[in-house]
Amino acid sequence: MMSGDISWLLEPHTQTLFMQFPLPLVILGHDGQVKQVNHCFDSTFGNARLNSKNLQKILQEVDEHISKPLLLECGQRVEEVFIRVVNLGDDIILVLEKSAGSRYDGELAGLRQRVLELEKISATDRLTGAWNRHHFDRIISVELARSLRYRQPLSLIFFDIDHFKQINDTFGHAVGDTVLGALVKLTNANIRASDMLFRWGGEEFMILAASTHYRAAESLAEGLRSKVAGHDIDGVGRISISLGVAEYRAEESQEHWFKRADQALYAAKNSGRNRVVVDTQGNSDLWSNGSESSLILHLNWHDSYDCGQPVIDAEHRKLFDLANVLMNTAFARGEKPQEFHQALDNLLAHVVRHFADEEAILAEHHYADLAAHARAHKRLVERALELRDSALAGGLSVGELVDFLADEVVARHMLKTDRGFYPLFEN
Repeated sequence: MMSGDISWLLEPHTQTLFMQFPLPLVILGHDGQVKQVNHCFDSTFGNARLNSKNLQKILQEVDEHISKPLLLECGQRVEEVFIRVVNLGDDIILVLEKSAGSRYDGELAGLRQRVLELEKISATDRLTGAWNRHHFDRIISVELARSLRYRQPLSLIFFDIDHFKQINDTFGHAVGDTVLGALVKLTNANIRASDMLFRWGGEEFMILAASTHYRAAESLAEGLRSKVAGHDIDGVGRISISLGVAEYRAEESQEHWFKRADQALYAAKNSGRNRVVVDTQGNSDLWSNGSESSLILHLNWHDSYDCGQPVIDAEHRKLFDLANVLMNTAFARGEKPQEFHQALDNLLAHVVRHFADEEAILAEHHYADLAAHARAHKRLVERALELRDSALAGGLSVGELVDFLADEVVARHMLKTDRGFYPLFEN
């Protein structure tokens, strides 16, 4: 039953947590393929077959199916179990229970936290602490899809250290390693929290700048070049870097995009080093026709979203307002982290309060699906808390935040799941 890569499970302590977990667990890929099951699954269901159609439906509509039964074929009988879904980066864990609700929330949270810690370790370069190339390969297709879906530009800044071989030859490789670490520290201090820095190999680095067109990326690159050129590194003195910038364009391949960034870097090296060269092409020009305003992501309220219950409608509108404030501060959180975290706390507090108010109102109107609706609320709050923890740890991308707010909260829950109770308030 096992297939695919689940390298995080190879760590002994994590493997023990998973295999000995007191509820049946199944690891899936996002394509629905079963990768691994634990001991409790084997002892409870034996040679049970997981219906692939049911699994695909669950993965596509997780909000609605999180507490609904899943049918398992166990030999000559069919077992009905309730499921919970836990997203873990590239993998998904299904938690199977004989009844809705779990007494093992604490244990499950511990397993999730351990896996996330291991994922972060595996995704970072050990020498410098920057994200590694494997992590870039893992996230780039998702970031490109987000860029096209939300019409937000995406830029690469490719750079390396000028005359790095000379530094190694003069001072030794140990000092060269120190220079690499100092450069990463200096870079992280001078880019935005929404930007992601990767060690590409040797002395080469890549910055992935979300919601950033090539002109803004050029400004970011020039600011970094200037900071590096004016910074003294202990034992070495001053160094310089050359940088190439390219914004993603139309439907070009990743390879062609990378080649444009690499060619811009090569041009910077070839024209004297310690400079920035920009490829002046990108989706931002196609989308905006020179206007910056269309590049700002914003959730727009429409009167058709009203359900007719004044408290719920007012709180939904405020949710939009707070979400927009949060997304605006997310792009500048490197310069104003307190404003970002305050906006995140304000939105989270409002979501919790709104869910409680909504559930109370639905209870007064005897809403038949209240229990399932409350469980959907619980899952969204849990996901929001995960994102808050990730933001505090510096591992939250703007794209993940947008996906949660625009897709999970608004598109899936508010505009889909909430529609189930609208008939209660029709005149």
